[in-house]
Amino acid sequence: MDHKAHHLRFAAVLTALFVGIATPAASQTPSDTRFEIVVPEALRADPLTGRVYVMIARTDSREPRLQIGRTGEPFFGRDVEDLAPGRPAVIDGTDLGWPVEKLGDLPPGDYYVQAFVNVYSEFHRADGFVVWMHDDQWEGQHFNRSPGNLYSDVQRISLDAEAGYSIRLVADNVIPSVEIAENTEFVESFRFESPMLTAFWGRPIYLGATVLLPQNYHASTIEYPVLYRQGHFSLAEPLRGQVQEEWLEDEFPRMLVVTFQHPTPYFDDSYAVNSVNVGPYGDAIMEELIPEIERRYRIIEEPWARLLDGGSTGGWEAMALQIFHPDFFGGVWSYCPDPVTFTNVEGVNIYEDDNAFYKDRGWFRVPTINTREVNGEVRLTSAQRNRFELVSGTRGRSGQQLDIWAAVYGPVGEDGFFSPLYDKRTGVLHRDVAEYWRENYDLLHYMKTNWSWLGPKLIGKLHIYTGDMDNFYLNNAVVEMDTWMKTTVNPHYPGYFSYGRGEGHCYSGPLSMGERLKEMAQHVMQNQPDVLDTPWWNY
Repeated sequence: MDHKAHHLRFAAVLTALFVGIATPAASQTPSDTRFEIVVPEALRADPLTGRVYVMIARTDSREPRLQIGRTGEPFFGRDVEDLAPGRPAVIDGTDLGWPVEKLGDLPPGDYYVQAFVNVYSEFHRADGFVVWMHDDQWEGQHFNRSPGNLYSDVQRISLDAEAGYSIRLVADNVIPSVEIAENTEFVESFRFESPMLTAFWGRPIYLGATVLLPQNYHASTIEYPVLYRQGHFSLAEPLRGQVQEEWLEDEFPRMLVVTFQHPTPYFDDSYAVNSVNVGPYGDAIMEELIPEIERRYRIIEEPWARLLDGGSTGGWEAMALQIFHPDFFGGVWSYCPDPVTFTNVEGVNIYEDDNAFYKDRGWFRVPTINTREVNGEVRLTSAQRNRFELVSGTRGRSGQQLDIWAAVYGPVGEDGFFSPLYDKRTGVLHRDVAEYWRENYDLLHYMKTNWSWLGPKLIGKLHIYTGDMDNFYLNNAVVEMDTWMKTTVNPHYPGYFSYGRGEGHCYSGPLSMGERLKEMAQHVMQNQPDVLDTPWWNY
């Protein structure tokens, strides 16, 4: 067999796999398929900078804008800049889509079609850069439901690329403001403008918190331990649906559980660290948000009474807060954390791989898998996941996971947006950016580098849980940290690691949340000074 010819044929097959689309029945020219999206001048009199989309669904179970996603219905996007009022924006066969790559590749048929406009705002940052991005409206950077964004009515339309079409859609609906729930006996929330973050971004940026109060909080005068629970943006009651009945039992430990709201122009969450691209969120949380929480509520302001937990994004944040502030927090329970070292970032080893989309294995080029099912089946390749983000938003403005990692962990680029770890179209990795990630945000690398002084401060504080079939391969980095911690000396501290056999994302251990809170309360009791009693737990 001609090995060179075989290799070329194999590469061609893999190219189709990377792209993840069906081959179109007939080639189409870009002018064959066209949507015009119009924002009425009466609705918006100013020029528009942002991104326009057309969403195309097979059913009307929900609006098409609410059916898009990593494995959702097709949508296509294009950036617009200073678009004159009333002038149509165009999406045609040249624009990239997901999961269908081009409009011409869409099978002929009847579809439910909707136009959408993601409005960007101008940010004059403190570092001198001016960038246009979506200004979060307290919805958590979900552009398809963000207040102030625009959308058209849904139309049922017959689409046939071979016959060609030109369709005009009018985006004359505005998403209303988010409704904030009133405070109750057990749940309170607040937000405030952050001086630090507003100074960095040049526009008002807000921080907030939602607080779950223990039984009889308002009738008592005692102080309580606090669990700072990390995770994606949410205005919901902390622990909703997990401990309602137990929370009211007399013998249940009484503490406060607090979730943070810290959305950014890039994502629903800041990762709770300082970043040259995202801003000084680490300082803002530690010096503005937590002090405000502890000013408003009766919290025991001691390290042994402050605990952390969280899953996935929140799992990484909880770990980072504990590791970077070991004297402030008294323990962390981290569930399925995002990569604690970057040797496996959803399938990509940023220190060794040359390309984020594939791995060369001798004669073979193998797609890098981004997401798997717990039985090992492939859900998405890295190339597919990145194309979804690229269609959602260019220059890292997708509001999605890979882009926020690049924004938080990466250096600033020449255009004021982050310098990418790799090219989202080709996958080519940038080694200098990978080294920046390592030196600033690789938690395992930080622990190894600083263990002589950091290790003693972490003893007894680290509890990490993950399924060994995590859907995003997050268990691999946890195993690497676990393996290293078993070898630590001066001091020797192996941490606590628990693995769920055959469990996916996000395994948090065998205990119920109520049992976990009791475990945390016992941890507080074991670490508080012996002279203190525990009026917050009648056990």
